[in-house]
Amino acid sequence: MAYWLMKSEPDEVSIDDALAAGSVPWFGVRNYQARNFMRDQMQLGDGVLFYHSSCAEPGIAGIAEVCSSAYPDHTQFDATSHYYDPKSTQENPRWMMVDVRAIKKTRLLSLAEMRTHAELADMLVLQKGSRLSITPVTSAEWQAVLALLDTQ
Repeated sequence: MAYWLMKSEPDEVSIDDALAAGSVPWFGVRNYQARNFMRDQMQLGDGVLFYHSSCAEPGIAGIAEVCSSAYPDHTQFDATSHYYDPKSTQENPRWMMVDVRAIKKTRLLSLAEMRTHAELADMLVLQKGSRLSITPVTSAEWQAVLALLDTQ
C-alpha cells in the first residue's frame, strides 16, 4: 500500500463534501507529475491525506483512500470547464483522475503545525517551492500524521 497527500480547495471539494458524497472524482489535475502519480502508481486502497489548500488555514482535514483506477478526466473535454484542454482528445486524453473515498474528517492539522514536527520535516508538501497537488507520503510520515491526529 502506498500513501498520498492530495490537495483540494475546500470551495471546490471539501472533506465534508467528500464524506457526504461517499466518493469524489479527483478532477482538474493539470500537472504532468501529479497526473503520472495517479495514472502509474496509485492503487485501490492506497491511503490519502485529504488536504485543504488555497484557504485561510491550509492543512490536513481528513483521511481517505483511493477507490478507483485512473481514468480520463472528463473536464478536459468540456469547453465550458475551467479545466478544458483543447489539445486533449477522447482518443488521446492527456489528463487522468482517480476516485477518492473519504473515510473520516479529522481535526485540522495545519501546515504551520506540521512544520513544527521533526518527523514530518521531509514531507514534500513542506518543501520550499513545492506546489504539487498530489505528493507521495512515506509510511513513516503517514504513521506520524495519524499519531498527531490520534486516529490510529
